[in-house]
Amino acid sequence: MRRISSLFLFFTCLIISASSYSQVKKTREELEREKIEVQSRLKEFDAILKQTTATKRTSIGELNALTRQFQSQNRLVNTIDREVKLINSEITETENKISALELQLKDLKSEYSRMIYNSSKLNRGLSIIAFVFSSSNFNQLYMRLKYLKQYSDSRKQQAAQIEKLSADLANQRVLLDERKQDKVKVLAEEKAEKEKLEQMRKEQQGLVNTLSKKERDIQRQIAATKKQQEQLNRMIKAAIEEEIRLAEAAAKKENSTSTKKAGTSMPMTPEAAALSSSFAGNKGKLPWPVETGFIALGYGTYPHPTLKGITLESDGIDIRTQPNSNVRAVFDGVVTKITTIPGYGNTLIIKHGEYFTMYSRLKSISVKAGQNVKAKEVIGQVATNAEGVSEVHFQTWKGLQIMDPSTWITSK
Repeated sequence: MRRISSLFLFFTCLIISASSYSQVKKTREELEREKIEVQSRLKEFDAILKQTTATKRTSIGELNALTRQFQSQNRLVNTIDREVKLINSEITETENKISALELQLKDLKSEYSRMIYNSSKLNRGLSIIAFVFSSSNFNQLYMRLKYLKQYSDSRKQQAAQIEKLSADLANQRVLLDERKQDKVKVLAEEKAEKEKLEQMRKEQQGLVNTLSKKERDIQRQIAATKKQQEQLNRMIKAAIEEEIRLAEAAAKKENSTSTKKAGTSMPMTPEAAALSSSFAGNKGKLPWPVETGFIALGYGTYPHPTLKGITLESDGIDIRTQPNSNVRAVFDGVVTKITTIPGYGNTLIIKHGEYFTMYSRLKSISVKAGQNVKAKEVIGQVATNAEGVSEVHFQTWKGLQIMDPSTWITSK
């Protein structure tokens, strides 16, 4: 009975061990993938921010960029910290497994020793042949032969279990050594990244302290930017209203062959409706308007994450990138408007059925009004301001309804 219990415990441990290893491996892979993604983003930050080192000034824009970098660095440290905790958990689990295997191995060896001892006692008292042929009848002879076979098979199974258990124990000890080495490596990595984080925190605090003394100037800058943004939005709304008017006129002229479905903002031909539906179906999957970059200013109205008393407001997102970077269409469409807006420079709008995307702060534009463009097709180059900052301002609209662009492009 004890032997059956030992076997049951042994195989149960093997099943649980295999399941746990599979789950742990998956989690480790996910953490490693997340860490690589964050490290890649930080490399982008470094490459972009180094471009402005010589010309950067103490500004709210610089603080925004540093805050985004700090958030990504903090995310990296948190990811590594989770990895350390997972390794600690793996080490504890492996140590427990080793203890359980050692106990099972001890029990199996004790049971095997008893079997050998009992076998030697039997041989001392009576030889196996004599034991078999001293049977009083055929039935007894058969039972004794069967007993000897079962006894022999049991010893073989016991020996095989001991061998397998010993191999498993050796593997677990190797795994434990590997986990301990992983821990040393990851702890060193965590220490280095925490030092970088602390350095960023100090730089960020220095900027906050300096800018806090310039609150009035910053508020004036924000007010001026807001006026420029309002002018930009008036232009966009006027352009979209004109597109709606033209679509309605075309539908009327063509005797309503164009349709206006429920929930849409303008009549559309079947082709335009299909394009609009395709654009909507790609929400969260659209490519960025620049190949590399990070969101320096997010959509909406919200308090500055580090500067007290300052409220940020934007109807789009500002994406900081490398100087002279190409600006790309995020989806197939038609260029409907090209203009220049104070504070935003060269600006263009692309129509995607009833959806519109707007790109501004361009140094140059390489497409024309009325031109069809494809997703990722270059439409211009980003401008670089006096501070050496290269940012594209990007907006998304559904008819006259403005939307958060960060929910439409792929996450980074």
